[in-house]
Amino acid sequence: MKIYIGTDLEGVAGVVSFSDQSYPDGRYYDAAKKLLTAEVNAAVDGLLEAGVGDILVSDGHGPGAIWFEDLHPAAKLVHGRPLAPLALRRPIISEYDACVMIGQHAMAGTAAGNQNHTQSSRTVDYYELNGVRIGEIAQFALHQGALGLPLLFLSGDEAACAEAEELVPQSTTVAVKKGLGRGSAISLSAQESRRRIREGTKQAIQRHAEHPIPPLTWPGPYVLEKRFFFTHDADASAAQPGAVRVDSQTVRLHSDSILEIIYR
Repeated sequence: MKIYIGTDLEGVAGVVSFSDQSYPDGRYYDAAKKLLTAEVNAAVDGLLEAGVGDILVSDGHGPGAIWFEDLHPAAKLVHGRPLAPLALRRPIISEYDACVMIGQHAMAGTAAGNQNHTQSSRTVDYYELNGVRIGEIAQFALHQGALGLPLLFLSGDEAACAEAEELVPQSTTVAVKKGLGRGSAISLSAQESRRRIREGTKQAIQRHAEHPIPPLTWPGPYVLEKRFFFTHDADASAAQPGAVRVDSQTVRLHSDSILEIIYR
């Protein structure tokens, strides 16, 4: 079996602050990268124990957040900024059987979601797809779902886990912290978080083998509405081909293809 791992930083145990840990100029950014990489390695261990033979990790945090020297020797890494175009990455992703997410956060506006945001913590108020609020979990699951990969596992804060369970009820989740607000949380210890992730990924593969999870798909056509905090960001988004300006802060995009619209 071949597994594709998507990563983010804000859902990692011990990482609670945008300014100190999740932004690249934060004073503890390097330490946060090491925490993420250790959680990824725990997931790799669990996957290997479940018999997975090929593991590809995608460094999904905005500026990149995998500490390469510490990465598990059994994993391969997609990284670099800017990332290669999706048109080049999709044939590679399509070679994999299923996907998991490590270090994920809840969508923008989630009350108790630690570091909740959607794509940009500084500019985006919300995303809606066909009238349903979505965050990065839905984006990832729908994108990979269109390529034939079901979402089997997610780790992050409790709010991110709840979001994943609503999207894919059969998926396995591991909460490594409980958000108390956008800038604070109660984290499990690093060691306990890694233990639970290792066990959780192993269980996810075993459950999928017994009761296969289908890829996440939603019927089209698709309308993606993006609302920004500031008008100049809406100005830039409205300049995209096919974009429709709804009001001073809101833009809509239309498509018959989820792959064409989900990351625009």
